[in-house]
Amino acid sequence: MTKSGLNPADFTGKVDGKDVQLYILTNNKGAEVTVLNYGAKIVSLMVPDKNGKLTDVVQGHQNLDAYLHSEEPSFGAVCGRVANRIAKGKFTLEGKEYQLAINNGPNSLHGGVKGFHFVVWDAKQIDGQTVELTYLAKDGEENYPGNLTTKVTYHLTEDNALDVKYEATTDKTTILNVTNHSYFNLSGDADQDAMDHVVVIDAKEYLPTDETSIPLGKPATVVGTPFDFLSPHTLAERINEDFEQLRIGKGYDHCWVLNKKEGEYAFAVECTSPKTGICMTIHTSEPGVQVYTANWLAGKQVNKNGHKYPERSSVCFETQHYPDAINHPDYPTVILKPGDKFESRTTFAFSVK
Repeated sequence: MTKSGLNPADFTGKVDGKDVQLYILTNNKGAEVTVLNYGAKIVSLMVPDKNGKLTDVVQGHQNLDAYLHSEEPSFGAVCGRVANRIAKGKFTLEGKEYQLAINNGPNSLHGGVKGFHFVVWDAKQIDGQTVELTYLAKDGEENYPGNLTTKVTYHLTEDNALDVKYEATTDKTTILNVTNHSYFNLSGDADQDAMDHVVVIDAKEYLPTDETSIPLGKPATVVGTPFDFLSPHTLAERINEDFEQLRIGKGYDHCWVLNKKEGEYAFAVECTSPKTGICMTIHTSEPGVQVYTANWLAGKQVNKNGHKYPERSSVCFETQHYPDAINHPDYPTVILKPGDKFESRTTFAFSVK
């Protein structure tokens, strides 16, 4: 059994004819991360709280079958080829128009009907603290162009940080926007809402959206709005305010424009649980972070340790390029060309306050 109470045998099987298993990363301080090569999903993440008790800070399922029939298939997953939304599933690249599957209202979400979170990645455990996952998305898969090879490396450091690195190459001009979609509850009691978490986001602007969660265009200031996390606020403090952008998402489900140079690896987010004292600090090379307060979780499934995960029982910090970037030429580009190499890094570091 893992430290989070999982039986690795419960995650062993075949999907689409490929072997699936659970990979376990541990460090000398006793922290533990488990990773499933189906969807490159982080299943559990055990870090010590203020009393030294190991606490599982991510939501997820207790076996492979539950992931295959999940009410929330993006739990802990790598989402792509293009994470987040593309308006009406349409984009034009090198003069050719592409139509993607519509799977989220009128838009395409997280790579389509069978995005990266629904496929089996080739996994290689490098050492006790590192696993490397690779996936070849073939030309035309989900109607995207190009044979795209993507590699994700999860590394658990000795100082209780999970370092996530992405690399990708293509043989034809394509688009790419990958993220990890972990649902965090730093209190470890994932049946309770996570809205007491105290959050800081290093962003002076965010992207307002239309009613289908597509950015309207230019960033807007966070100052004077419920989106201002430049200083610490709990998520609960303003989430139910009478503010149009909160009504659209049933809470927070927006991209913050980080205060840094494009491509610079820098501080993005701090999130702390007042119950456990666990503090998560996020650094990233990505230009934005989509903050989602699990507004659509329904609590219908029994998950790890009997938890049901109701609405707002967690919060996601999806470091990424901006939603619908391919249709906004002024946004940082998501175009990847042959001969170029996409590289990205996000680190989730854990400490106590």
